[in-house]
Order: sequence, then C-alpha cells, then structure tokens
Amino acid sequence: MFVKSVMIPKEKCVTVQVGTIVSSALRLLEEKEMDALPILDNGKYVGMFNKYLLYKAHFYSKLDKEAFMEQTKVTDIMTNEDVFVGYEDVFENAMIKLHDFPVLAVVEEGKFLGLVTRYDAVEQFKSAFGMNSKGTRITFTSVESEGRIQKMTDVLHKYHASVISIVTFDETDKLFRRIVLKIEN
Repeated sequence: MFVKSVMIPKEKCVTVQVGTIVSSALRLLEEKEMDALPILDNGKYVGMFNKYLLYKAHFYSKLDKEAFMEQTKVTDIMTNEDVFVGYEDVFENAMIKLHDFPVLAVVEEGKFLGLVTRYDAVEQFKSAFGMNSKGTRITFTSVESEGRIQKMTDVLHKYHASVISIVTFDETDKLFRRIVLKIEN
C-alpha cells in the first residue's frame, strides 16, 4: 500500500499561509475540529501548526495572551518542516512518522499534495486485520522455514476456506513467525 492511495488530497485539506497570525489559525483548528494545519508558502510545504505548539510558545513568551495571538505568526512556532512523506512512499513510512505527530504532510519536490492522519493509519491497520468483516480469527506460531504459508494455504484450499486477512509477525529473537489469519465463518 502506498501513501497516495490513503492520503487526503490537497483540495480537501484546510491549510494556512506563512503570514497567518496564530489567532486565525487557532480559530480554523477549532471550527474544523482538526489536530494540525499545514503551513504553505504558495503551494510549497513549510511546516505544521497545532494547539500544543501555540500553548507552549505562549507560555515561554513575554507577551500577554491578546498581544501574542495577534502578533505571532504560525511560522514563528511551527514544527515538522522536515517531517513528511512522499506521494509514492509505502504506507509503513507514514505509520512510523505518525507516532510523534497526528498529521503528516504528503510532499513531492517541496509541493504540498495532501495529508495522512493517524486515523488513516488506524483504518489501514483495521483493514489489514479484517476487523470490519465477520469471521473467525486464528492465531498460531510456526517455526520460521520456507513454504510454511504455502502449506497453510493448501489446507485452507482443501477445506474451501475464504481468507479475509492474513498478517505475519516476525519473532526474530525466537526464529518463529506468528501468523494471524481471519477466515469467513
């Protein structure tokens, strides 16, 4: 799976421009109930803005709330200017980067193309495990050796079982592989 197949395209994203003051950006975050806003400079990705950054910057500033909100620009307190994923990247790259921030920009050659969110990552995880389909989950551990999954699929074929999902986990310290299989009832 690739980032391009699960991202929110730029046309559906809410963004702010580099000159935006934080009071306007905060208003957008609250109105749209978003976790973060990408900051753009004429279509080029510059960084991200969120409430945490706002509160932290205000805490350390010497300005009162009103002055801070009206005088500070989103670029003064942005983050993740170097954290993004590419359009053609595998989705696993996005999942790893989403660990530290709820929203990732999708960027190619500096141009903002869209967003990937933690919600997207959870939905893909649920899909990989077949969590949206009724069935029976079977989990087993097998010694790591060539042809194990082929043997399992031969048994499934013999009994006409329809596979909803199959996920494997490497148990590297034990030379075992955990296999989670979900089949239709």
